[in-house]
Amino acid sequence: MKLYVGHLEQATLKNGNFREVLFTGKHSQLVVMSLQPKEEIGNEVHQNVDQFFRIEEGKAKFVFDGKEEHVIGNGDAVLVPAGTYHNVINASSDKPLKLYTLYTPPNHPDGTIHKTKAEADVAEAAKHH
Repeated sequence: MKLYVGHLEQATLKNGNFREVLFTGKHSQLVVMSLQPKEEIGNEVHQNVDQFFRIEEGKAKFVFDGKEEHVIGNGDAVLVPAGTYHNVINASSDKPLKLYTLYTPPNHPDGTIHKTKAEADVAEAAKHH
């Protein structure tokens, strides 16, 4: 059985990749993310996946279903139920946003590393064609 045991806060803060999968299990997936100043994940929806976010450093603006907005920071968490449109935007103009997210069930291929948002966009486009 594959496990993840580690200092998650440290791993999140040290991560410089847009997206890096740390663990993929049968029913869940752990991913660290780093968004550059003003960068956003992009409006997305997962029909069959609940998603949990925790902010370790920086300020994040979450937008739900294109209208409801929340700005949160270090130590704050958000749980997005399946079927909810959501976007995460780095609210800072000069500091990266460091967060981790849990998908249940997994949403990305195990071992995925996207160094940049552009790399992630190419992978997502390929997944849908």
